[in-house]
Amino acid sequence: MDIRKIDAFCKVIELRSFTKAAQAMQLSQPTVSDHIRNLEEELGQKLVDRLGRDVEPTPVGRLLYGYAAKMLRLQQEAMQAIVQYGGQFVGNLLIGASTIPGTFILPKVIGSFRQRYPEVKMITHISGSRRIAEKVLDGEYDLGLVGAMWKERGLKWQTLFQDELVLIAPPGSALVGRQSVPLGEVLAQPFVFREQGSGTRKSIAHILEGQGYKESDLREVAQFGSNEAVKEAVKAGVGVSMLSRRSIVDELRRGTLAALPLADVSGERPFYLVIRKNRVLQPAAAAFVEFLQAEAERESAPQST
Repeated sequence: MDIRKIDAFCKVIELRSFTKAAQAMQLSQPTVSDHIRNLEEELGQKLVDRLGRDVEPTPVGRLLYGYAAKMLRLQQEAMQAIVQYGGQFVGNLLIGASTIPGTFILPKVIGSFRQRYPEVKMITHISGSRRIAEKVLDGEYDLGLVGAMWKERGLKWQTLFQDELVLIAPPGSALVGRQSVPLGEVLAQPFVFREQGSGTRKSIAHILEGQGYKESDLREVAQFGSNEAVKEAVKAGVGVSMLSRRSIVDELRRGTLAALPLADVSGERPFYLVIRKNRVLQPAAAAFVEFLQAEAERESAPQST
């Protein structure tokens, strides 16, 4: 199969349009249509259905797309390896990150990395930790930075950055001002959760289990898909919650949220670099992993006074 036809096919599927695919590839629409038709003739299968202005893959088209995307990635890795042999890094680097590292760690690290390697385009997708790990395992992402770890034979995990989960409440809460709050008392409070699959929620469950409780022991009154929504709910008096200290720095400084110490409970949590086992990282990805590791070491080093 001609790689140009494969590229055109992937663009049509991703953009759901022959016109948009042609524009993205800087080709004429008839040329893109010819590529798809020739590919269908070569395979003896219909690959796309035209539904008005939109284009949808047929079942065979969806099957081919999974392999075609990997073929294009492999081609890109080969080209990057050849360029890197000459002392340069180029191309796209796809990173998956859970909310906290994706929002509060990666932007700064990526900014520094691109000052050194300006030809590398960094594409970061923020999602739940489990979803990120799945896409790393499938080869869709080069690497991930997530807030939870579990057994998965095909993945390799490395602790990089540290964080702390803290109990948060609105400034007017009766809990504010206490020297510490027993975890058992938190169970009596209305509690605002992150969504299932988030690293934050998994860490909360781990803390509870360490004290002999279950997640279901908390009085869940609301669930949100982002830290920002959880913070706004707590500010509005919906309930208390537990979030990353990294994510509430501004709120603590402004006094719109209060962080409360839990009695006899450590909220420390790591963030993990996750990569697929037995996969040789493309040169730009390998360089970024080294960059991340160096940044984590600098962050954890004792501060001189």
